[in-house]
Amino acid sequence: MRIILVSGLSGSGKTVGLRALEDAGFVAIDNLPVAFLAPVVEHLARQAVAQVAIAIDARTGGLEALPGTLERLAEQGHRVDLLFLEARDGVLLERFSETRRTHPLAREGRPLVEAIALEREVLGPLSQRAHRIDTSDLSAGMLRAWIREFVFAGQGGWLTLTFESFGYKHGVPLDADLVFDARCLPNPYYDKALRPLTGRDEPVVRWLEAIPEVEAMFAEIAGFLDRWLPCYEREHRAYLTVAVGCTGGQHRSVYLVERLGRAFAARGRVLVRHRDCPAVLSA
Repeated sequence: MRIILVSGLSGSGKTVGLRALEDAGFVAIDNLPVAFLAPVVEHLARQAVAQVAIAIDARTGGLEALPGTLERLAEQGHRVDLLFLEARDGVLLERFSETRRTHPLAREGRPLVEAIALEREVLGPLSQRAHRIDTSDLSAGMLRAWIREFVFAGQGGWLTLTFESFGYKHGVPLDADLVFDARCLPNPYYDKALRPLTGRDEPVVRWLEAIPEVEAMFAEIAGFLDRWLPCYEREHRAYLTVAVGCTGGQHRSVYLVERLGRAFAARGRVLVRHRDCPAVLSA
């Protein structure tokens, strides 16, 4: 059975994520206590259910027992993926203000800011084991698309490798494990003919390919990953997000991420994302 555990901070989009998985054909279960995880999986396996998505978060008891439970499920032949959704504190505060919902940890008069900090601390160990998505700047549609890409990414290999472009003016993504800064490279934005295009468009690609510094940066990032990815794999790291940023997240970072995605496609499960480039996202 394929099992996807959906976790994350309250207000980060877990409901959207769980519904996206349900739409993709998963049996969806919300807020399941960890103690019930193994029995529920056993029951569903007897019913010949092929894939299930289960939300486990701060409302769920027994999180300390989760690592052992996941190991036992893997030993039984189940494939288990962890998906963790998060967002910046300011974004979470705004979302709770707009919806007027009560944070699950805001009990006994605990301020919302403290509840968010406590939840982040409680879920910290789980987030480090998971494929993380920062939903701060994502629409519901973008989040559903990213989750579908995660679910249906090519199989093979232990590691899910994600390349993500972003614009520094919108902030560094929280889900990034490794961050490379491309702002030092010449910027196609200052060419009026190239400004409305993206790093996937052929005129921008040709413009960037002609610059030695761009080739050098690509080669050094690729070389760094070639050198160190085996170390992550030896440690059984399941997910690694490599983020490349430029000023707006439209040209240089998109070009480099697209090229890195192609270069490492043979390594197994590779995802390519462009957080701040709507023209690419809608393509």
